[in-house]
Amino acid sequence: MSITKDTVKKISKLSRIASNEKFEENMIKDLNSILKFVEQLNEVKIENIEPLASTVDQELIKRDDKVNLMNGKKDILSNSPADNENFYVVPKVIE
Repeated sequence: MSITKDTVKKISKLSRIASNEKFEENMIKDLNSILKFVEQLNEVKIENIEPLASTVDQELIKRDDKVNLMNGKKDILSNSPADNENFYVVPKVIE
């Protein structure tokens, strides 16, 4: 498959890109080189090759999910500057 000037004009119109002669010539060269590369990829023999998810053949480390109690009520209230039953008391900011 080869890219022509008409194809470049159509692509420019669809993508709303302003084009001129120099732009169209450059795009024809660039797109044709991309298509040549893709054709080379199509020649690669990939039969009997398994797809890879990663190049490293290693399993992830699995661990058990454990629930840990953190920041208990008593621990948090111990940081309060003043003591008032079950509330965290701070100095008044608004006068």
